[in-house]
Amino acid sequence: MTQRRELQALIDAAPIGKMQWRVILCCFLVVMLDGFDTAAIGFIAPAIRDHWQLSAGSLAPLFGAGLLGLTAGALLCGPLSDKFGRKRVIEWCVALFGLFSLLSAFSPNLETLIILRFLTGLGLGGAMPNTITMTSEYLPSRRRGALVTLMFCGFTLGSAMGGIVSAQLVSVIGWHGILVLGGVLPLMLFFALLAVLPESPRWLVRRQRPQAQVVRTVSAMTGERYENTEFWLDEPAATKKGSISQLFTGRQLTITLMLWVVFFMSLLIIYLLSSWMPTLLNHRGIDLQHASWVTAAFQVGGTMGALVLGVLMDKFNPFWVLAISYALGAICIVMIGLSGDGLWMMALAIFGTGIGISGSQVGLNALTATLYPTQSRATGVSWSNAIGRCGAIVGSVSGGMMMAMNFSFDTLFFVIAVPAAVSAVMLTLLTLVIRQSPRVPDSLPAMGTVKS
Repeated sequence: MTQRRELQALIDAAPIGKMQWRVILCCFLVVMLDGFDTAAIGFIAPAIRDHWQLSAGSLAPLFGAGLLGLTAGALLCGPLSDKFGRKRVIEWCVALFGLFSLLSAFSPNLETLIILRFLTGLGLGGAMPNTITMTSEYLPSRRRGALVTLMFCGFTLGSAMGGIVSAQLVSVIGWHGILVLGGVLPLMLFFALLAVLPESPRWLVRRQRPQAQVVRTVSAMTGERYENTEFWLDEPAATKKGSISQLFTGRQLTITLMLWVVFFMSLLIIYLLSSWMPTLLNHRGIDLQHASWVTAAFQVGGTMGALVLGVLMDKFNPFWVLAISYALGAICIVMIGLSGDGLWMMALAIFGTGIGISGSQVGLNALTATLYPTQSRATGVSWSNAIGRCGAIVGSVSGGMMMAMNFSFDTLFFVIAVPAAVSAVMLTLLTLVIRQSPRVPDSLPAMGTVKS
């Protein structure tokens, strides 16, 4: 006789074992390489400018092209992941950004490099949000916030490594060598993922894959044997609508739009600082080596902030946790502008900004994965990231514009603090919307919502 078992209940009851840690590690390495690429391009930009005798403003299209590719990749790969699976999309996205990063190293001119940066961005933009989806679907509700943020700390670690490695090695191997490194590592990871990355069990059940395949995956997760077992998910049944249209159905529309505002503002700040901070500090008379260490404080703060916020999100109202964090981040941004020539004070303020903004962005990614059902989760996370990438484009371009307009150092950071304040307000309002929602797809433990 066939027995029916609810999949998420099994995942929630099981201990976190080797299968889950394997998925976390694989996804950690993917986002780490994404962070490496993001930071490296900012630090090799001065070398590229010197190589082709460009003005600082000429670099804006280079940053913008990569971010435009990230946006397009997220828009395209979310629906593809909901249709063809998380594993397949993550693997091919890694191969894509590795290949085009490698080719970028041999660009004969700036125009070619801009095109290749766009194509690199397609792979990066598709990989990152799908790692969030994949990880969240393997984890029990009680630990999801902390462990998804732990996984995503790979991004901030990669960003710190990318900045430090690029600053130290660009004089030795040139900007070409940094791009070669950023291409070879993902291609090596691609072949490893083919062998060790499993498919999401929730996706397998929702797409009605053969039960034998589901049984193997769930057994590896829980350590139990399931004979004559049919798995099911306690969430709204899949509709005939596409995964995109489900983002805008009923109250989900309000949740989606408010999330998009936060993503837009948050990534605007992160990419503006990641892209222009080395140049801003260099213009202030700080050499590139010291600038790399000061900027790394942003990534270190982001990593530490993400870990702490992930734990707090599992214990308290996650929307309030993130709202307070963004508000503190706004204060720290203002303090960067007021730090004057005090390098240690500036580094401390940048560290606090990393905790409040970069750390909150990691938590926001984890939170977003809980607000959509399985059949549209990858699309929801990916499209939120895509809107965030639009903010990143605005941030990267606006950094160059403010420099061209000769904004003073303190005024520039007063302006950058505004999006952080907006994010804090929007998350506070989003709390009220969630409380009125009859059902949220996944567990938000501090808010008493229905688990799935």
